[in-house]
Amino acid sequence: MDTVEQNEDVSMRGMRRRPRPKRTILALLVLLLLVNLAASLYQLPLNRIIERRFCREYYSTHDPSVIDDDGNIDEKICKIDAVQRRLARLMGILETMWIVGDFVMTIPLAFVTEKYGRRIGLWLNIVPRLSMLTWTVVVGYFEESLPLTALIAGPALSVFGGDCVFNSIVYSLAASLTDDNVVRATYFSWTNAVSYVVTFVGPGLAGATMTLSIFLPIWIGICLLLLAIPMIALIQDPTHIPPAAEDEQRRPLISSPNLKARTSKASLLSPVTERIRTLHSIIRSHPRNFALLLVSFFLTSLASSDTKLLAQYISKRYNWLFAWAGYLLSAKAIVNFTLLTIVVPGILRSRSASDPSQSRSLSDRDNVRYARICLAVSVLGALAIASSVTVWLLIPSLLLYSFGAALPVFTLGLLKSPSVSPKDIDEPGNSTGAETHVFSIVMMVKTLGSLVGAPLMATLWVRGIATGTLGVPYFVSAALYVTAIIVFAGMRV
Repeated sequence: MDTVEQNEDVSMRGMRRRPRPKRTILALLVLLLLVNLAASLYQLPLNRIIERRFCREYYSTHDPSVIDDDGNIDEKICKIDAVQRRLARLMGILETMWIVGDFVMTIPLAFVTEKYGRRIGLWLNIVPRLSMLTWTVVVGYFEESLPLTALIAGPALSVFGGDCVFNSIVYSLAASLTDDNVVRATYFSWTNAVSYVVTFVGPGLAGATMTLSIFLPIWIGICLLLLAIPMIALIQDPTHIPPAAEDEQRRPLISSPNLKARTSKASLLSPVTERIRTLHSIIRSHPRNFALLLVSFFLTSLASSDTKLLAQYISKRYNWLFAWAGYLLSAKAIVNFTLLTIVVPGILRSRSASDPSQSRSLSDRDNVRYARICLAVSVLGALAIASSVTVWLLIPSLLLYSFGAALPVFTLGLLKSPSVSPKDIDEPGNSTGAETHVFSIVMMVKTLGSLVGAPLMATLWVRGIATGTLGVPYFVSAALYVTAIIVFAGMRV
């Protein structure tokens, strides 16, 4: 009788541990939409705010007659090299500042997330985003009192969490909602669909609202972030169960210092150091394929840093207004949305339906093959963008480049592969914790790629403006994608 009661108690705890997947994944996708759309709405007006200030400073010295009585200046005459180089440098600094704070604080914030739950980590993540958008409006409004360099203070609050922390939490939550590989890959496809579509729909919306007021897109972004706060409350974390002492090892990111973090009087450096050691041991415990996969994540993240330049690239090379560039970038959303919400999930479902008994290793070979196809398409797309001498050549190039957007679906799917995971990853007591460890490591590697890519692409862009070879960043991106293909060739599944 006691055994039956114990089994029922274990069963009830298991039911509490597993949230409703559909409700949680829906709330997670809405949160992704709100946060990413706010970030996307911010980029285009930020470029224009900075460009307008630099342009006014330049012409106030060289030709004050082009500035009207209200201090306005025609955007088309701001595409000169002197202004665009300063714009590229400051944008590169802002992007790097945001990534540095995020990357440095990833492990300490993981400790906070482990102790208090993923929802606390998500709420903390909203703070720097709200602060950065609000500070940009303040600096933009008080032009006479605050210099443009004051904008650098905005990204400094990324120490409360940026894209690395946010994506780590989102992807680990999505992965923990199901044990089915096909469903998990579908969830990844949905999350990537939201991320990519918003990235390129946002500029169009920003461009349209900028025509009314340059600050309107930022105000909309602030409202979206405020809406994200209650949305986080709807997300259930299947791995954070405060009363369950026996589940300590299943908590996110690092299992070993959990009790120490709560009871020890040692400084915060002690658990952080322990986490770094554990992350290192996790990497060492995985086979060679995992290291190759991490290298590919770094290279593709580094290469994809060129997307941050697209608005500046289009505006400068083709002498377009930033609003027009936003409309063009939004055209990519149709391809991205179709690919990531219809085509990729359809392929996954058809593979599962055609042969339900297919082995997991066959599915892994499919992931590798599709990833290589996405990388090859990315190479061709980057080369096409770099070589597009007219906007009519750029349009099909952008569409071609967007076909590589499905790459994370297949590379993230490989993280559950037996050829990538250590043998003990499937033990019930370690599965969730180890899974979250791996996703955290991956997000840190991707953030490191972005950390290197932001100043690299900005430097290449400034150099390209100076030499007249504007496609340099995209030629380099193509080379990085080729390197990732070579790395993938070394994987054995």
